[in-house]
Amino acid sequence: MHGLQGARANKDLTVSELSARSGVAPSALRFYESQGLITAARTAGNQRRYQRHVLRRLAFIRAARNVGLTLEEIRAALATLPDGRTPTRADWSRLSAAWRDRLDEQIAALVRLRDGLDACIGCGCLSLDRCALSNPGDVAAASGPGPAYLPRALRAPSPRAPRVPAAGETAREQKPGDGCRACEP
Repeated sequence: MHGLQGARANKDLTVSELSARSGVAPSALRFYESQGLITAARTAGNQRRYQRHVLRRLAFIRAARNVGLTLEEIRAALATLPDGRTPTRADWSRLSAAWRDRLDEQIAALVRLRDGLDACIGCGCLSLDRCALSNPGDVAAASGPGPAYLPRALRAPSPRAPRVPAAGETAREQKPGDGCRACEP
């Protein structure tokens, strides 16, 4: 027998076993637990033990994150399940139906982006000829940093978004020609 089969098949999983089986880092498991997305029992030695159904919850969390849901939205979806149980196929169908509009919006935005890749994406660098038409005088800068003309669905921070400056810190502002070869004289 391989891996967790046999004698361990019906036993709770350690952090490292759950991580190996789910592909989720141990630090993420502890974070998800701190956020109330998964639960663990504790041994007499205060080690975490996860029931096997947590594997399905982790798969649910990963799928929901891939759709673009925030952890708060995932927590709210999981809270609709009785007794905090693991989502069933019927639960997944019901919950994911609510995400259909979001996915359709993201797909439409990606299609618009794909179809306009040869045009300005509104980064504010003024590096493409069209920028002078779509962004005269860099008026997009008033919208803040980043690609102001990207569809809204594509501007939302991703789960892997870069670090946002903390209170009191300032983000380095990109100026025309700042690291953009097309802008250099």
